Amino acid sequence: RKKCLLCNNLLMIVAASIMGCSKIAQSFEMILIGRFMCGISLCVPLHHQYVGEISPRKLRGFANSTSSFFWSLGKAVGQISGQRELLGSQSLWPMLMASCGLPALVQLVTLPFFPESPPYLLMHKGDQEGCKKAIRQLWGEGHHQAEIDDIMKEKATMKNTKILSVLELMKEPAFRWQLYMIVILTATVQLCGINAV
Repeated sequence: RKKCLLCNNLLMIVAASIMGCSKIAQSFEMILIGRFMCGISLCVPLHHQYVGEISPRKLRGFANSTSSFFWSLGKAVGQISGQRELLGSQSLWPMLMASCGLPALVQLVTLPFFPESPPYLLMHKGDQEGCKKAIRQLWGEGHHQAEIDDIMKEKATMKNTKILSVLELMKEPAFRWQLYMIVILTATVQLCGINAV
């Protein structure tokens, strides 16, 4: 999870660099390429997964809501920064386009100091000592055996669950309507008014 976030941050920095250099290169295609790279990045789902897994149970709901909060805050800051008096002028708009690389750079520098998520270490890597060490680093010293037992129960449940590939999921008739709903909701999220808010 952590490595995926780090790679994603590299992608965002490259995208920001491409968009920031588009005026110098006099290429609107660079803006399109940079925006496409930003669009295919996995920031939101990865943030939810990693932050949810490293948070203690009592703070997990709050931690998962931070993604939506910072997404809305980022849109608001972007719209404010895009005003003609700030970065929306003809000479400064490349800086505005490249500003998406700043949060990625901050995360790229700070994330290596955080441990891998405990559930990932225990469920996928089978590293119980690494899991305990990560829990102590994240949540402090104390008795965290209940959380480790919960992860072990989840791992046991996952063994009996068949994981479908994307193609199998699309072919499965039982999930078809749920899949249609998710695709429609995701495709129309920009029409819900979040930009206005």
